[in-house]
Amino acid sequence: MSIEVHGIRKTFGRFVALDAISLEFPTGELIALLGPSGCGKTTLLRIIAGLEFADVGRVLFDGEDAAQRDVRERQVGFVFQHYALFRHMSVFENVAFGLRVKPRKQRPPESFIKRRVYELLDLVQLGWLAHRYPAQLSGGQRQRIALARALAVEPRVLLLDEPFGSLDAKVRKELRQWLRRLHDELHITSIFVTHDQDEAIEVADRVVLMNKGRVEQTGPTQDVYEHPATAFAYSFLGAVNRFPGRVDGGSLRVGDATVPLAECPGVGGGEEVIAFARPHELDIVVNGDAGEGVPASVRRIFISGAVARVELTGDPPSGEAAEPRRFEVEITRERLGQLNLQPGQAVRLTSSRLRVFPVDRQS
Repeated sequence: MSIEVHGIRKTFGRFVALDAISLEFPTGELIALLGPSGCGKTTLLRIIAGLEFADVGRVLFDGEDAAQRDVRERQVGFVFQHYALFRHMSVFENVAFGLRVKPRKQRPPESFIKRRVYELLDLVQLGWLAHRYPAQLSGGQRQRIALARALAVEPRVLLLDEPFGSLDAKVRKELRQWLRRLHDELHITSIFVTHDQDEAIEVADRVVLMNKGRVEQTGPTQDVYEHPATAFAYSFLGAVNRFPGRVDGGSLRVGDATVPLAECPGVGGGEEVIAFARPHELDIVVNGDAGEGVPASVRRIFISGAVARVELTGDPPSGEAAEPRRFEVEITRERLGQLNLQPGQAVRLTSSRLRVFPVDRQS
């Protein structure tokens, strides 16, 4: 089932949760609604599900207006962040619940319910837990049971609200890999809400990046990561280093230092900007010429496999009484050995891949 939303606006009092949102969710794709807390992503998900209603705008399922359909008629499976399992019911009964509460004329026979529940429990690899209760399960197991329950009614759309947000890092990583494999098997149109950029990049086909009730950027996950359209998109997706400064010819001037700029389309000379670089796009220069590269001091060095992560500090922007700026650089272990860095050592940071955004045009 394809989903379209057109001109969706939703307010809570004076707070604008969603402001003129228009999006398309093609059939069979797994799409992430990504953004910081309060950006409107859960509100949009609930409007699609029929759990909330927009002040203005339309939701279309396969081209038909869904306004007159209640939650059951929308054929939507919803997975909540905190599982919402019934504590007094066994795993089997939790999964069977959606089938048992169907109207009498639509309710399948008990033999079908039993077969369907065990098929789903096998699908989520938890058939052996059918007779246990939610309190006897781990967080990851409860979330998989919640997903099985959502799938029991054979939804045409699967909506997941921060499905792994309450789990520890290791379990969260395992489950998002599992969800991706499950989606590749079922191909249900799926939308999941997350504020975790790594989760979105790893799981989703496409990402919708939201900020302050608006869509900041949308596209294939790798495209949005590699080609962010705004300063917000760049800073939210992945680790970044920020360099406030001014364009000076073919360089960025940061205080008394300069860093070469490969390109800065749409930015005029002398314009105030914020430049961004990912940790792997920076290099460390020891004993560099004064003025070339941003001065910094080595704070800590971490080695993980073939990669070394170097944390550094630098002076705050000129005229600001602020804490030292923090930088992060990723280099190979071989490069680390060549530099022979020590905590407290003065170095300079340079990059040939700075991405520049004018200050007055940032979102």
